[in-house]
Amino acid sequence: MKRKVAVVACSGIGKALGAAAREAAYVLAEDLRPGKTHVVALGLLVLGDEETRRAVSGGPAIAIDGCKLGCAAAGLASAGAGVVKKIGVFDVIRRHRGLKPEGVSDLNEDGLRLARAVGEEAAKVVDGLVGEDENA
Repeated sequence: MKRKVAVVACSGIGKALGAAAREAAYVLAEDLRPGKTHVVALGLLVLGDEETRRAVSGGPAIAIDGCKLGCAAAGLASAGAGVVKKIGVFDVIRRHRGLKPEGVSDLNEDGLRLARAVGEEAAKVVDGLVGEDENA
């Protein structure tokens, strides 16, 4: 693999789905696909931090958004990420209807389960991106 997959999560502070998006990014990068992914701060992309923009420019990336606004995906696109795959926490929770995530700084058990489910979906996307990158 030439480059790690950049992972940018929602910064929906004060929202349970935003917290789940952020937790999912760390589940992905630290537990599910360490060495293949790296978390990039959305705030740094939005502020135009040159080092952060270089880290994503032209490379594969995953946006994990907590709402339909798609700020993580938009941030990656504006920073020039090569391939941006999108995962919506709101879509994942529809497939896991029994979950009732709560909390913004500390997620409840359902919120952590949701974050794990999002991370697992993102891991499959990473596997596809890594395969594309290795075959390039």
